[in-house]
Amino acid sequence: MSRILITGGAGFIGSHLCRRFLADGYEVICVDNFVSGSRDNLTELLSNPKFTLIEHDICQPLTMSHQLSAILHFACPASPNPASPISYMAHPVETLMVNSVGSKNMLDLALQNDCQIIFASTSEVYGDPLVHPQTEEYRGNVSCIGPRACYDEGKRFMEALAFTYFRQFQAKIKVIRIFNTYGPYMRLDDGRFTINLIDAYVSHKPFMMYGDGSSTRSFCYIDDLIEGIALVHAKDQSIGQVLNLGNPQELKLSEAIAIFEEIIGASLPKEYVDSPVDDPKKRNPDIRKAKDILHWEPKVDFKAGMTQMLTHYQPLTINH
Repeated sequence: MSRILITGGAGFIGSHLCRRFLADGYEVICVDNFVSGSRDNLTELLSNPKFTLIEHDICQPLTMSHQLSAILHFACPASPNPASPISYMAHPVETLMVNSVGSKNMLDLALQNDCQIIFASTSEVYGDPLVHPQTEEYRGNVSCIGPRACYDEGKRFMEALAFTYFRQFQAKIKVIRIFNTYGPYMRLDDGRFTINLIDAYVSHKPFMMYGDGSSTRSFCYIDDLIEGIALVHAKDQSIGQVLNLGNPQELKLSEAIAIFEEIIGASLPKEYVDSPVDDPKKRNPDIRKAKDILHWEPKVDFKAGMTQMLTHYQPLTINH
């Protein structure tokens, strides 16, 4: 039986990956230390005989007694919101360590098992980009000493380490740069834009608007991203490659808010605060490489995706 190890498997994206690969017939081993992951994301999986949960910090060595066919390395806080308790800004040292020491441990484990390893990198490696849209060849505009550096530079180091193992040890690495993704199983205290819209609505509180709404983002629905990751896993052509995975539909944040308000049929009260330091003003993926190698592109637009996402959280309105 093919056996997949997913680090950060209790997180937003990780838990969706657990469900997808279980549904595809794989045995799934989820490793998480619950710094930002949620046990609630795994509730219905615990009774599945093909699912194993290991509570472990991958910055410590991990020994597996069974052969692995793949490692999906998704362990890392991901929210840039300094107000969120699960933000990488709330856990800067842990963020740096999981992307460096944790990544090395997973690379060594991949070599031991002679299996592929998929790295969850991020559009944040491009920083506040001077090239638009962002291609995989763009080297970025990133501050190595700013408050976001623990994440941005941590992921850039992770990529550098992965490609060092690829060149020196022929490790079967695959790197994906994930652009803003949203959907069910995000924690309400995550602090990212889309879940903040949901949280403001279901909790009947003002939406915290960082900046004036003119910054742009490209939002990818989770189902589209998971399909892209499954294709990366399936295709040997993605070994030794970096691939942008995201939705090239670029929206101003003010436009995204207007779409959400159209969905709920109401205007959200808003509080405007300054944008965080080093917050990128534009973000849009060039996905031509993913189209060529994976024959993949997103199918769900922002309105449809947010409508589906809201359905997951809607019952919470009953309690408020």
